[in-house]
Amino acid sequence: MNRRRFTATGIAASTICIGSPNFAHERGEPYILREDLMPREVRLKTSLPTGELHIDPNNFALYWTLEDNRAVRFAVGVGRSNLYHPGTFFVGAKREWPWWKPTPDMMERNPDSYAEFAEGMPFEKGQPGGIDNPLGARAMYLYNGSGQDTYLRIHGTNDPSTIGIAVSNGCARLVNDQVSELYELIPLGTKVVLYEKTGGAAAHSDIS
Repeated sequence: MNRRRFTATGIAASTICIGSPNFAHERGEPYILREDLMPREVRLKTSLPTGELHIDPNNFALYWTLEDNRAVRFAVGVGRSNLYHPGTFFVGAKREWPWWKPTPDMMERNPDSYAEFAEGMPFEKGQPGGIDNPLGARAMYLYNGSGQDTYLRIHGTNDPSTIGIAVSNGCARLVNDQVSELYELIPLGTKVVLYEKTGGAAAHSDIS
């Protein structure tokens, strides 16, 4: 895992206009996102290949790399404490309004919080997609170099208060409107680099 710091600088007057898709009754309550959390084009200080995703947990930023050392920067929420796992992955699957079920580790850590997912309970086989689903409107599933699902996701949320903080069980989240736009840009097989978090856990996996 390359330990170099990921850095970028803003480009004046380069805010990217992200649309607001109409999710009808599934969209939930309207929300207003702070201006500093809106997507924008930036100039990279580090030369990176085009068409990759790079997540900087220390600045709560996801970068979709473009030509000429440019990138689109999205604000994200990341894994809390030692639940964030750096490494190099690839997008192995994509889902619209995905089903979700907590991992066995999550259920072991917080059995009361996930009681509805226990054997014999309503969500034993998972929670159907929808506005109240923790994965939001879209999810991109991160796999390791052996083709195994790591249970790490880049996904949506209808709660803008969780953007720009360390709040999740290891995944990176964007508000639903933005993850829906990003989803359309990202093909299967896209390389995803999760950079090390200050005081965080050791690298989870590496495909380079």
